[in-house]
Amino acid sequence: MKHLAIAVLLCFAAGSAHAQTASCKSEATGKKLAGAALTSFMKKCEGDAAKACDAKAAEKKLAGAAKTSFTKKCVSDAVEGMSCKDQADDKKLAGAAKTSFLGKCKADAEKACDAEAAEKKLAGAAKASFTKKCVSDAVGE
Repeated sequence: MKHLAIAVLLCFAAGSAHAQTASCKSEATGKKLAGAALTSFMKKCEGDAAKACDAKAAEKKLAGAAKTSFTKKCVSDAVEGMSCKDQADDKKLAGAAKTSFLGKCKADAEKACDAEAAEKKLAGAAKASFTKKCVSDAVGE
């Protein structure tokens, strides 16, 4: 989904490097994948994310439930995309910096959601409902 095209933290398997990039879903949408190609892409992307997240958990010396919880959230963020609030927390923003970041992130989400609604040819109450949920999901409300 395009509303998830907001930059997210995605762990890369190669060298356990971290980079700001789009989620698996937004990459698949951008590539206009469907059917078997979409399934294959998502499976590979999720597998790559799992390997990278396991490596990151190892770097942090996590074990047991902490490792499981960390890895699950890391893979989910990579596949689905991080919300604005999660991104702000990940960047350890506070006060005015956090408020400013969340405002810009929400504005970006609104633009992306409006564009997706237009692409789906939604209008009236359907567009309003879709956009409200889309923005809420992106912001993390």
